[in-house]
Amino acid sequence: MILAGDIGGTNARLAFFDLQGGRFNLVSASVFPSRHYAGLDKIVTEFVSSSHVQPDTACFGIAGPVRDGRVEASNLPWIVESKRLAEELNIEKALLINDLEATTWTIVCNQSVIAAGTGLGEAGLYWDGRQYHIFASEGGHADFAPRNDLEVELFCHLTKRFGHVSYERILSGPGLVNVYDFLRDTKRGTEQKWLLDEMSQEDPAAAISRAGIAGRDPLSEQAVDIFVSVYGAEAGNLALKTKSTGGLYLAGGIAPKMLPKLTEPPFMNAFFEKGRMRGLMESIAVHVITNDKLALLGAARCAVTPVN
Repeated sequence: MILAGDIGGTNARLAFFDLQGGRFNLVSASVFPSRHYAGLDKIVTEFVSSSHVQPDTACFGIAGPVRDGRVEASNLPWIVESKRLAEELNIEKALLINDLEATTWTIVCNQSVIAAGTGLGEAGLYWDGRQYHIFASEGGHADFAPRNDLEVELFCHLTKRFGHVSYERILSGPGLVNVYDFLRDTKRGTEQKWLLDEMSQEDPAAAISRAGIAGRDPLSEQAVDIFVSVYGAEAGNLALKTKSTGGLYLAGGIAPKMLPKLTEPPFMNAFFEKGRMRGLMESIAVHVITNDKLALLGAARCAVTPVN
């Protein structure tokens, strides 16, 4: 019995999988609001107690850099330690891996994954001639590179606010709000009262995204268009750096909600436009992951896969 976790800044997903005949069978799953809990151990204890199941092994994909079984979560005030989790679960070992690494464990033929959600995650895999090796990264925190006058202005705006401007400052839920605020503050549109009301009652990024995709608010539509174009550019950067000839996958919570926009020219044009490498970029397939339980399955697979 495998306990798997996909731990993000907004939601923590936990599931039990039963491994039989090489197949991972989902036994039970729950979603917890991450910020309502003081730490991952509290969520794990609650889930295991309510499930009345004792795991034999466990693996958790969590947003943040994992070092020696310890991670300071990127978008949560948590420090998570594998040793403490194992003690809580009364098992020999609990694994901690990066959340994008967990997603990549489910994809056996591609070479890179990028995921915009509460933050921006990036991961990949490579073939050594005998087997695939999966690696996590913190590429979402790399320097944002503006490509035109508008993006230069956006960069300067965010520099004044944050100092260092990473791609995550744009390609995330909070990042979409940053783009919207920039457009509003630089007088590129009029903020609508009905949208302000929606933003005060729910996740502001969700309200902006919905209004922009539906074409109900010009300011939101501009913000979504900038977001989609920058997403395409950074997805292309990742594919180019890892030479992802097996394909690039968009994971995370935002891509499925923006699917109509991702199929339009601005995203793919930004993905392709890599100068002399355009021919290579045009040969790379781009896919969107819509299964929100995929990272759970990846964590389960990692839990029972021998590490060489």
